[in-house]
Formats: sequence, structure tokens, C-alpha cells
Amino acid sequence: MKKKLFGTDGIRGLANEFPMTGEVAMAAGRAIARVLTSRPKAAHPLEIDHFKPIRKPRIVLGKDTRISGYMLEQAIASGICSMGADVMLIGPLPTPGVAFVTQNMRADAGVMISASHNPYHDNGIKIFSSDGYKLPDEMEMEIERLIFSKELEQDLPTADLVGKTFRIEDVHARYLVFLKSLFSRDLDLMGIRILLDCANGAAYKVAPLVFEELGAEVIKIGIHPDGLNINHQCGALFPEAISSLVMQYRADIGISLDGDGDRCILSDENGDIVNGDQILGLCAIQMAKEGALHQNTIVTTPMSNIGLELALKKHGISMIRSQVGDRYVVETLKKNALNLGGEPSGHIIFLDHATTGDGIVAALKVLEAMKRTKKPLSVLKNEIHLLPQVREDVRVVKKEALENYPEIIKAIQTAEKNLKDEGRVFVRYSGTEQLVRVMVEGKNLKNIQKFAKMIAEKIEEHLN
Repeated sequence: MKKKLFGTDGIRGLANEFPMTGEVAMAAGRAIARVLTSRPKAAHPLEIDHFKPIRKPRIVLGKDTRISGYMLEQAIASGICSMGADVMLIGPLPTPGVAFVTQNMRADAGVMISASHNPYHDNGIKIFSSDGYKLPDEMEMEIERLIFSKELEQDLPTADLVGKTFRIEDVHARYLVFLKSLFSRDLDLMGIRILLDCANGAAYKVAPLVFEELGAEVIKIGIHPDGLNINHQCGALFPEAISSLVMQYRADIGISLDGDGDRCILSDENGDIVNGDQILGLCAIQMAKEGALHQNTIVTTPMSNIGLELALKKHGISMIRSQVGDRYVVETLKKNALNLGGEPSGHIIFLDHATTGDGIVAALKVLEAMKRTKKPLSVLKNEIHLLPQVREDVRVVKKEALENYPEIIKAIQTAEKNLKDEGRVFVRYSGTEQLVRVMVEGKNLKNIQKFAKMIAEKIEEHLN
């Protein structure tokens, strides 16, 4: 069965339009409770022993700072409760924080309401199992099947078996303590000045505290969410907002998180942007030196730069490419018993510490490498020489198989033939937006710009 709702990272769309409506959200809540919990069966009120306590399943429900989060939070919670499970409301917290709290509180599942790096008018639903990992495709397909069926309406619990919601007040403190525990106890951040951009998103409370309590001086932007300004000209999608200020404030590092805090992009002390490939590379090299990189191998995706692969080879580090999407990176890590992977977008997964990408953890590990080596970020990142890479995002009205359009395939093949072994082309549909993403990589910037534009124009012509 082909999935209609789920993309590479949960369900996502324009808030209050299908599929991100209150009705779908409520149905999703019911389906999540059915698939991920062992719930009490429906019973007639007269059959219930009111003096015997019932241990109901519990589901953690978090969100980012979008205005539509209030609407969807209530709908999902209502659906979960109607299936006999309790809801633990935790409010705005980064996506990896929701995964952590789900594990930490021994909950049956976790749900994050967020559209990650998308603008405020979008929203989404990300789901975690009790172990804090995102769901495999088979489980997402079963949830989707139940959302579209009437099956759940025929077996609803009643009376004492209906669930309830309650708010957990100390989740930021729990997550804060956990994050600080990941930084080496023989190090601190005294003498480090950090310019931190929280994208007016889910990390606006907890992220500054982590770095401050480890001893850093933190200059903060993007910490005043109003429901509409999440990711707006700030955060990991706009690292220039930080990089242009790093030298002005004489900061040692700039850290740009995205709206749900599961990824980061950095700036070095000279204001040069450090992307996910460079973060992944310098962390891999440091872990390999310390003997902490499992099998001296990392996991990336086809979006990662060839330059990363070449740089790692010099240090005896191998690279496996998974499907695009951080959950596929995680699945490949687990399958191969590895512990480090990521994407150029800034999703970096340290599987020894977290079950999903975590922007704060990635930043902490880079700071740890800076402290351990006594080298600035500009020196560490220079070990990873990236080839020029051009990306074109083409908004389309339909997502049809590219193979059905010979002109598009011909443009791709022409680019590949010209690049030969000195570059590559990667074209795919976005799993979270109505876009075709075109990536062309090679030694000659003008050539790859020309090829990327040529392919993008053919896609625009035939898919719109």
C-alpha cells in the first residue's frame, strides 16, 4: 500500500487543510492509541469494578510554537483519550526532547506536533514508539489505514475506561539534565562565547540554559515566539542571521537550530557557515581518534557531499548512504550496529545518546571537540573540503513518477554524462513539501549551476 499521509518525517501540510485538520488529527490520535498501546477493552459501565484501579496506557504529547499547535493538540489528545489512553501534555519542547521524555517516563508512545523547518502556517505530526524511535513504514501504514477506516468508531471504551489528559511541568528540567550529562565531565564551556539562534521555536527555553549552565556566555536570538515567527528569517534555514553577527560579537561559534530543534547549522568564529556534512565529518574524525566510532563507519544519505567521503577516507573512515530522511539514517545505523550518522541539513544522530537527530547534542559534541583539541571551529571544519554543490527546489502541483517524462530524464542524463566521474546528480521529491529537489555536485561551479537550472526548468515545464 502506498502511503497517502506519511512522508519522510510524519504527516505534514498546511494547518486546517487536509491532512492537517482537526478531524484527521483526532483520527490520528485514535489510531496511534490503538497501534502503539495495549488499551483496556470497551465495557458496559455496570461491568466495571470501580474500586479496582485501571492502569491506562500513557502517550506523551509535545509541540513546537506554531499557532495551530493549540488546535491540533486538543484534537489529538481527544482522539487518544477516546481510545482509553491518558495524555501527558508537555507543551513546547524540541522533537528529540519528546523522544527522550517518552523513554524517560516509560510512556507507551510519544507524539510531536511540528512541521520542523517549514513556515508557521504548516504543521505536522511525528510519532515515536515507547523506545523513543520513529515508526517503521509498516506501522505508519497501519495507522494510516485506521485513520481512513471506520473501524475505530465501533470499539470505543466508555465510563471509567475513557482516558484523561494531565500536564507534566518538569520536562524542561529533565531534558536539561540529560543534555548536560552528554558533555564530558572533565570539560566545561568557560571562556566560550556562543551566538545562539533558537528560530523562535521549540528549543527557545531549554537550549540557552544548556550552554549557560555548562559555563558559556550565550548571546540569544530567536527566543521570542509569537506563534507566527517560527523559522522566519532565522534558525537553521537562515544561518546567515547568525553568521553575519559572529564577528561583530566576537563569538567563538554560532549555533542555528530549526523550529523543532532536531537539527543545527553552525558558524565558525570567522562567520563562515558550517553545514551538516562538515559537522558530521569533524565529529566522526574526533570520535575515531578517541576509539568511539563504531567500526570506523558513519551513515549519510545521497544528499551528502562527495568531499565528505574523500575527507573521511584519509582518516580510515567508511561511509554508508541510506535513504533520505533521518529515520532512515537511524534504521541503517541500528541495522549495522553503528553510532553516528546524519544529513547535510543538520540532522546529526549520535545513537549512543539519542534516538533521533538533536541539534543541541550536535552542537555540544562540536564544542567538546573544540575544547578537547584546543582548536577553533574554523580549523576543525577545514579538514572537510566540500565540492561545490548547487540545489534547486521546484514547487510542483503534482508528484508523478519522473520516469514518465522523457525530457526530464534526458536532462538528468545529459548532466551526468558531462560530469562523468567528477560529479553527480540527485533528483527526488521532497517527503515533506510539494517540491522536487534537484542537487548537482561537481568541481566546476558554473557547470553545475547550468545543469541544475536546465533540469529544474524541465521539471517546471512538465510538472506544472
